[in-house]
Amino acid sequence: MRILRFVPMLLLAAAPCWAGVFPYRYEVQTLDNGLKTILIPMPGTGLVSYYSVVRTGSRDEVESGHTGFAHFFEHMMFRGTQKYPAEKRERIVTGMGANTNAYTTDDYTCYYMNIASEDLPKVVELEADRFQNLLYAEPAFQTESGAVYGEYRKNRTQPFSVLSEALQDKAFDVHTYKHTTMGFEKDIAAMPTMFEYSKSFFARFYRPENVVVLVTGDFDPKAAMTLIRREYGGWKPGYQAPSVQPEPEQQGERSLDVAYQGRTLPIVTIAWKSPAFDATSREVAAGGLLGELLFGQTSEAYRQLVLEKRLAQRLNAGFGLSRDPGLWTVSAQVAGEPNIAAVREAIDAAVAHIQENPPSAKDLDDLKRRTRYGFLMGMDTPERVAGGLARYIAVSGGIESVDAWFSGIDQVTPQDVQAAARKYLSRDRRTVAVLKGVPS
Repeated sequence: MRILRFVPMLLLAAAPCWAGVFPYRYEVQTLDNGLKTILIPMPGTGLVSYYSVVRTGSRDEVESGHTGFAHFFEHMMFRGTQKYPAEKRERIVTGMGANTNAYTTDDYTCYYMNIASEDLPKVVELEADRFQNLLYAEPAFQTESGAVYGEYRKNRTQPFSVLSEALQDKAFDVHTYKHTTMGFEKDIAAMPTMFEYSKSFFARFYRPENVVVLVTGDFDPKAAMTLIRREYGGWKPGYQAPSVQPEPEQQGERSLDVAYQGRTLPIVTIAWKSPAFDATSREVAAGGLLGELLFGQTSEAYRQLVLEKRLAQRLNAGFGLSRDPGLWTVSAQVAGEPNIAAVREAIDAAVAHIQENPPSAKDLDDLKRRTRYGFLMGMDTPERVAGGLARYIAVSGGIESVDAWFSGIDQVTPQDVQAAARKYLSRDRRTVAVLKGVPS
């Protein structure tokens, strides 16, 4: 399968109406084994970003007692293969001067290398090799799983990490978003005993049908596809999709107090159940705009809480994209416990106001422009293009969702935003968490 698409930059800059937001020509090809490849040439940069997006994250960890393995493989994938043991691979990568790393989220795991264009053939070989031939013995597995537990314990020193873990556990009953990306502590602690399970996890999820290779930068697409077919063509399919249990509709407000063992300013987080990402839904697009409208740096709530009354040191909203129905959140780091009630009241007032009064057409149009051109401002280098696309690709399976999503945003009306606020920001759909420090 081959898909070609081109939008000239001049058309994007000049068009007063919707002309598509993604500014580069791209090509999509799918190998016979199901591996999807997205090629985005950016001639003249001399650089290439090579991303491997595995559409498996902590949401896929459905077996009881086995959370944390998606994040574990972010670590383990650097352990090497028979052809390129870890030390040999590291020497090659260091010799290239490559910037390479990985990260795990609730919905996907991403591996990337930022390189000079001339190193692309070797990178294709290295990446194809480790995705097909990862090799590790039980002692190495136990060492790495112990390191993962150490990372978990380190994260527990961060108040926002402690709060997020407690909030997700409270907000969800059955869906795997109930645990964080790192997993439940008891599962992580027991991970060193699960060597055989780790191999089955890799065999189920690290398959070509579940991976998207994204290449951006200064390269020849035809030559790149020749390399990719050669190195990945023999990768055997066999992806087994997990049976993720849907979360039942929440029936009433939930609340929890979280104790942080140490000194910290209080944190108030309110999380509403959000819809799954749907690039074609104007309703979902309208809901996604609520975070910036209500709590962004140009909002009335931000002006009152942070700039004028200084009841909060920080106010942040997370109204992001998720593969399944997840959470939209607003978090305030409160300037002292006596201000907690006032901060909660201000957040509630902002929500109530937009439920009763749609935003002005001007405010909404200004936000649409900021959203669109904020996205475009992140499309200036191969690394930023690939990094900006990874989540869209992971939650939807393809790059086509980008233009569909921004097209939906462009069509949102003030009444759509008001309707989304009434539907999604109801008290019955929310969980309220308050973290306070407990000095030793």
